[in-house]
Amino acid sequence: MNLPIYLDYAASTPVDPRVAEAMSSCLTSDGVFANPASRSHIYGWQAEEKVETARRNLAELLGCDPREIIWTSGATESSNIALKGVFEAVDFKGHLITAATEHKCVLDTAKWLQKKGVEVTFLAPDQQGRISVQQVRQALRENTRLVSVMHANNETGVINPVAEIGQICADSNVLFHVDAAQTVAKLAIDLQQLPIDFLSVSAHKFYGPKGIGALYVRRPCQQQFSPQTHGGGQERGLRPGTLPTHQIVGLGEAALIAKQCLTEEAAAIAVLRDQLWRGIGNLPGVSRNGGAEQVLPGHLNICFAGVDGETLLLSLRELAVSTGSACASASMDPSYVLTAMGLSDEDANSSIRFSIGRFTQSEQITSAVVHIRAIYTQLQQTANAV
Repeated sequence: MNLPIYLDYAASTPVDPRVAEAMSSCLTSDGVFANPASRSHIYGWQAEEKVETARRNLAELLGCDPREIIWTSGATESSNIALKGVFEAVDFKGHLITAATEHKCVLDTAKWLQKKGVEVTFLAPDQQGRISVQQVRQALRENTRLVSVMHANNETGVINPVAEIGQICADSNVLFHVDAAQTVAKLAIDLQQLPIDFLSVSAHKFYGPKGIGALYVRRPCQQQFSPQTHGGGQERGLRPGTLPTHQIVGLGEAALIAKQCLTEEAAAIAVLRDQLWRGIGNLPGVSRNGGAEQVLPGHLNICFAGVDGETLLLSLRELAVSTGSACASASMDPSYVLTAMGLSDEDANSSIRFSIGRFTQSEQITSAVVHIRAIYTQLQQTANAV
């Protein structure tokens, strides 16, 4: 069977073969398989060494102290730990500022916190999908405890000014959380320079395995939030549980590879994205959601006006793409991200996200352009004939 061309890297990336090889050495009896918390024998020591090497690799990619990295199952858990932990520590009092375009792991957690008594402000983005520094400044209150704004949106790839927002938070003595699931290993991040207190990471977004991620917690903030799970002393008691050595090693290897090739890879991916846009951007009724500036190199969210997005998606049989977040793919509602940006329900439903990554080839983009043009033209003709 000929598989479709994969253009859904924002949903998940394939594990890099080098990552898979590193992981495989931690699974069987002739490898480093033991519990890293077993400190009474060499098997456990070896596993712990692997875990700490991976922690250093991620810390070097993010520009932080390895002791500020807490292993989690992914960005969803990381964001839950950060938001819930910050407010549980003060008996769910205070004010949270976030954006209406955040990932569901932040939005749903914010709504849960509302039910517990936390005051929440949901900021609306501009037409490009960005949250402005001025919006955050105006929303701050005396009792604001946390601001949570994603680094880049998972549907549009639009990048928010987190450095400036973080500085406002720091000046106001407010904690700042950033969901960086889409930007780690795609944009340069230096947490020694960025005023960010909590940062969520997911390995499967940068060619690591699924089911593993991390939460960066600035060291002075580690006493300002409550652990959300109990039952062991792992991760300094902030996220207990037996560590999955092979997954952590995979994340660490993916971080090491990313640090070595981030700049060159981002530039190459942007070239492919622009090739795709040049190939279909002149079609009638086609427009780009989120604009071309301040956007991730691999993201391209396109509105195909007059054509139902699901119909187009099903018709593009030679491509593996999506209409938006994989976490909301079962919903028939229009994208809440796009409608928050001002798109009509009809245009939001006519939009598709293309996302490009490390293993995409120029020849694949050429084939995708031919396929998209043919299918979209056919669907438009059918719609006009009705």
